[in-house]
Order: sequence, then C-alpha cells, then structure tokens
Amino acid sequence: MVRVPVAVRKTRHALRRSRRTARPQLPVLELTPRPRPWARGLGLVAVGVLGAWLGLLIVGNVRVPVGPMNTTMTLRPSLTGGTKINISPLGALQLDSHHAPVRLDVNVDQLDPVRSQALVDHPERLTGLQDEVSRDVEHGTLDLALRSCVAVVSGATALGLAVYRRPRRALAAGGLALTLLGASGASAYATWNPESVLEPKFSGLLSSAPSLVGNARSIVTDFDVYQKELARLVTNVTKLYDVTSTLPAYQPDPNTIRVLHVSDIHLNPASWKIIGSLVEQYEVNVIVDSGDTMDHGTAAENGFLDPIADLGAPYVWVRGNHDSLTTQRYLERMKNVHVLDDGDAETVAGLRFAGIGDPQFTPDRSTVPGAAATQELAGDRLAAALRAQRSAGTPVDLAVAHEPSAARRVDGEVPMVLAGHLHHEETELLKKGTRLRVEGSTGGSGLRAVEGKYPDPIEASILYMDRATHRLQAWDEIKLGGLGLTTAEVSRHLPEKNQP
Repeated sequence: MVRVPVAVRKTRHALRRSRRTARPQLPVLELTPRPRPWARGLGLVAVGVLGAWLGLLIVGNVRVPVGPMNTTMTLRPSLTGGTKINISPLGALQLDSHHAPVRLDVNVDQLDPVRSQALVDHPERLTGLQDEVSRDVEHGTLDLALRSCVAVVSGATALGLAVYRRPRRALAAGGLALTLLGASGASAYATWNPESVLEPKFSGLLSSAPSLVGNARSIVTDFDVYQKELARLVTNVTKLYDVTSTLPAYQPDPNTIRVLHVSDIHLNPASWKIIGSLVEQYEVNVIVDSGDTMDHGTAAENGFLDPIADLGAPYVWVRGNHDSLTTQRYLERMKNVHVLDDGDAETVAGLRFAGIGDPQFTPDRSTVPGAAATQELAGDRLAAALRAQRSAGTPVDLAVAHEPSAARRVDGEVPMVLAGHLHHEETELLKKGTRLRVEGSTGGSGLRAVEGKYPDPIEASILYMDRATHRLQAWDEIKLGGLGLTTAEVSRHLPEKNQP
C-alpha cells in the first residue's frame, strides 16, 4: 500500500473546497409568500373591529341612576343605530334616535325604593323631574363615552397582541378601533333626531303599551321635544313600577277622540277579544270596521257577529267583498252598529263619518271583469256624497271604503279615508292632501292565516283625533303575533307638519 504524502493530501482537500465554493448558488425559493398590503390592512381592520366589539361586551357598560330608576347603559354594534330601552318585564321601546353603526341600549334594572317612594308621596316633585333626568342622562352618556373608548382600545389592543404578537401592530389595532368609534360618534351626532321620542315603537305586553307610549294629545301640544319627553317616559315607567306593583289605568286626554280602526276580520273569533281589550286599554270612543268581517257572507255565519254588541263602543261598519247583503241587514238591526252604504253619513262619538260598501261580492276570491272600473264608480259616488255633505254644512271628518282603489277617488274631498282589503298596513298622503290609511287584517287573514310559511299578524290602529278640530294628531300601529304567536308591537306615528 502506497502512502500519500501529507502535503499532497492537503493540496487535494484545498482543491475540492475551491471547486465547491466556485459552484453557482441557486436562489432559495420562498414557500410562504408575504401577504399583500391590502390583505394586511383588511386583517388589521377585522382584528380592530372584533376586539372593539369584545371590549364593549365585557366592560363597555355603565350603571346610571336616571330619576328614580337604576339603569345600565351600553353601546352595541348595529347596522341601523337607534336607541333601545328595555323595561323588563313589560317590554321594550325602540327610538329612531340616530343612524350609525352603534346602538344605545338602556336597561331599566329596578326602581330605587327611596327615590320612587319620594315621588309617590310628593307628586309635586314631578315638575322638577325633567331637569333631574336631563342631568342624569348627560352624566351617564359622558361616562359611557369615556368607558366605551377605553373598552374598544383595550379590546382591540389585547386581541391584536394575541394575533400578531407585535406591540406596534397591537397598538395600531387599538388606534383603528378608537378611530372607528369616533367616526361612529360623529355619525350619530350628525344624524341625531330629538323628535324620535315622539314616535316610539313598543314591543311587549299589550296592556302596558298605552301607559308607556303615552297620550297623543300631550305628545303633540304640551311638551318641548326631547328633555320633557324623556322625563315623561321616566314618569310613566315609574308609575308602572309603583311600589304596589299594580299597573295604573290609562287616562287619555279628554280632548282627544280615540278611534279604533279594524278590518278584514275574516271570521276569526279571537278578534273580538282583542278588540275588546283594545277598547278597554285605550278607552276607545268609536270602532271603525272597513269590511270583510265575514268569510262567505252566509246566514249561518251571522251568529259570529253577536259579540259586537258587547264591545263597549259604537261600531261603524262598511261592507267588504266577503260580506253579503244578508250580513249587512243582520248588522243593521244591532243598536250600537252604524252601517254606512252608498255615501251614508252619520255623526258618531263627535266625528262625522261617511262610507260606501264594496260593490262586489266575491267570497270565493274570484276576479270579476271590469272590477277596477266598478270600484272607481263606487269611489266617485262616495266623493259626490262628501261634496254634498260639505255643501250642506256638515263636512265629513272620516270616509270609509273597503277597497283602497275606491278610497283614492275621494282625494281632496275629506281629510282622511280608511280602507282595508290588502291585509297589510300602509299610509299614503294622496296628491290633493287626503290621507289614506289602509288597515291590515285584524283577524290575521282568518282561515288563510296558515297558508304561508308564517302566520299572518293581527293588525289594528288607534287614531287620535282632536275633539275641537277633528284633525288627526297621531296614530298607533298595533301588531300582534298571528296564530300560535304571542308577540305585540305598538308603533307611534305623527302626521307630517301642516298635514291633515
């Protein structure tokens, strides 16, 4: 075996190393590409929004005493904004107070026994409740704003730190959340509507609605807008949470005439109990039924109408396309029923009514040739009757027809016309100034309630009419859950300024 000298071996190793270092280096490929700037930005926004939301949920609420009540105020993310006042167990009031991606939730937790008893014992203190409530709400709102800022910054920063594990990214998420909250606050301030307290939407126990929503007369004429209305709301809730735990009787202004508008009962026996309850709760002066009380108009159905005699208020009625002349004659024999047909006019509960029955009888929902023209002719006859009443010095306050197409023909002849037939509520101000009010189905569409995926709601309205001018002050839309449901909603609406 020949031994290679050490010097030669070292030379060989040196040559090998030189060859390896001389080889061209191939570029290293990145297996995970770096995210693009817009993707990083979207991720940061998502972390900021989610963290802010979590922060508001965990620490973004304050306990605030408002008058005699202990409340909790909270900001919540929302697509529509507004204010929600939860008055457990009575229900909730929703106010269209602002448009922003945040909603103000106010939970009425309880009454303070000492403060509420002081109001009960010294009712004269109610006069100063307005200023007290305004101060409480102002302080509570400021406290909530500061706490919400801390909550969104803390939540977004903490989540950013957990996701990115970099302090700079975490602080960027917190700053972004604070910016979004500031923008939301600016949007709420720019769209703030103080008159939203005049048109609340109530959902909950129907028996509580009159006291919580309030009296139309006082809403329209007796208060300045926001602060006094807020005090009135607190006063009403205080009365409802009286130490005796009994609900007070609703006491509407005596200068207001309350009209209950119902329609399309369609042989639903539950409707009479609902109407009777509304008459009692709102102390209704007169009921107006715009037709389709029956389903087929047969003599065998006439017994269904007997509860009308015990509803506790006069009943104004016009014939619908499901009501026959047999139905009409049966109702004409009831003492408290006022049947209007062919332009008949009567004064009931201080208001002048005129109406016309539907010229068609189609209980099978069939389509009659020339139906539209027939309805227009009926509307023209009603319009002529309204002109005759005005010429005779007895102008009509409310006209009634079953079909909206007939009702539209009296535009300009009467301040307001009531109709039904469509099975949903709507209000339209016609070109010549007449307000058309279409009622939904107070019978929840009767036997047809189960035809769709969900049962049709039971709908009715309370119209507040000024006793002196006979003009509409406000109206409440009442919507109850249909067959098998127990929900109740009451929405307050005011006419446009300078409108009938």
